[in-house]
Amino acid sequence: MVGSQAFNRELGAYTKPASAAVFLKTPRWTKGRPAAILNHMVHYRGSAAEVNRVAAAISDPTRRAIIDRLARGPARISDVAAPFAMSLTGFCKHVRVLERARLIRRTRRGRENTLELSPEPLREVGRWILRYEQFWNARIDRLEKFFANEQEQSR
Repeated sequence: MVGSQAFNRELGAYTKPASAAVFLKTPRWTKGRPAAILNHMVHYRGSAAEVNRVAAAISDPTRRAIIDRLARGPARISDVAAPFAMSLTGFCKHVRVLERARLIRRTRRGRENTLELSPEPLREVGRWILRYEQFWNARIDRLEKFFANEQEQSR
């Protein structure tokens, strides 16, 4: 052991602990230390992170169907899961994604779990989409004018 490094027999080199970096396996005929892979994830803050989380959550048709069902009112998790052709465990994974996006709230009373829609994050996504409404309306108006001019010229 040299400092915080330990000799790795498989790699044939001194390496840092796994918590410091991930090391590539290098062939034994290569001399020197293995190359370190540093993967820094991008972390968004504020409303951008919330919009991303909600967009990812509603990208799945199963999760959109769950939201549609809960828009009619709170329901037990087993009742919401009943129409889906999947295990309750698989269904609960979808529920957890929606919970992380803060789209639904789960309340537990004994063994009974009740789900309730929390629409506030959808409002934030709606506000984000509305910022582009003027842009798309202008484009559609130009497209309509283009086709109207084409139609007049063909007469």
